[in-house]
Amino acid sequence: MATPRKAGIPLSVMKVLDPHQLKPDSTETERILTVLDETIVKLEITRLIPQITGSLERYAGMLGPEITSRLLEHQKLSMEIQHLLTSPGDEKSIKAAEQRLKCSLRNILRLFLANPLLYHGLKYEVRVREAPADVFVKAFKEFRDFTLERLLTTPDEEKEKMQFMNDISLQVEKNTETISALRGELAGVIQTRDEEVSRKDKTIKNLKTSMEDMAKNCKANIQLIMKEGEKQQKEDKEASQDRCARLKQDIQRLRTQLNALVLEHRASELVLRKEKCKAEKEIQKWVQKYDTVMTEKQATYEEVQAVYNEEKKQLSLLMEKHAILLQEYTEIEEERRMLKEKEEEAAREEARRNDAATCIQAFWKGYLVRSIYKSKLKKGKGKGKK
Repeated sequence: MATPRKAGIPLSVMKVLDPHQLKPDSTETERILTVLDETIVKLEITRLIPQITGSLERYAGMLGPEITSRLLEHQKLSMEIQHLLTSPGDEKSIKAAEQRLKCSLRNILRLFLANPLLYHGLKYEVRVREAPADVFVKAFKEFRDFTLERLLTTPDEEKEKMQFMNDISLQVEKNTETISALRGELAGVIQTRDEEVSRKDKTIKNLKTSMEDMAKNCKANIQLIMKEGEKQQKEDKEASQDRCARLKQDIQRLRTQLNALVLEHRASELVLRKEKCKAEKEIQKWVQKYDTVMTEKQATYEEVQAVYNEEKKQLSLLMEKHAILLQEYTEIEEERRMLKEKEEEAAREEARRNDAATCIQAFWKGYLVRSIYKSKLKKGKGKGKK
């Protein structure tokens, strides 16, 4: 039934009703969808950050040193803002801290977006609890589908959709009329069924009357059977008394055999008791040996545990120093870059000055040569006139 109905739906209406069939048809649409998809990814990464920072040691190997240091800094900023919000303070300090937190979050999102495989891996690794942010993310995804629908729906397709909805409304009205007619037929069928039930009730009542008469006849038969049962019970009682006498004789014989077996078993019990005492002494010896060995192993374990705790503390200190040194290294690299840029600028300035000096010297030499040459020409002309 679903195939013909779907075959009658226009293609444009099917595109609107099923957003998964919608595909971008222009560069502007693709750009808008790219921005919305990146925003959804950023929202999902933001949901993961609290869970990751809560178990940062577990995911440090997967994240790498750069992202780990950024997350540590972000966690510190979050704790600082919480402290500022709980304690009365300056609003400027709170705003400055919030601005630093926003910058930190942008940097973290930039690092995650630069490594999509890391984000997808964490998405399946980290178990995120349900939070109010999930409602916002779901609503934003619905907004993305709605935006895509509005971007790809032309005015003609919108008209077709309205016409299709009107056709559906008319079909619903027709179905309502059909349902009303069917309900009338159902009422008639129910009435017929009630009449059939009433007829069967009368038949059942007649059968009950017949059963009562049958019960009266059975009562007389039961009394006769009870008399025969009492007679049979008396005969069984006499037979039971004869059987009891025989059983008493058997009990006496078996009791004599039991006494003989008890004496025999007591002797074997004495032997078994001696063996049991020997086994208990051996077990006690092994238990003492086990306690000694376990005490030594417990001491060794405690020593190893102490060494492990000390190394764990040292590792924590080294991680903190590593984060500080990494920050200092970044600052030093930035200073080196700035110094290099200044040196290059100075070298370019020096080269411009040298070029300018060379040009001035060449111009000056040319000027001197022209001046000397003009003076010689003037002298040559004066001698000719004389």
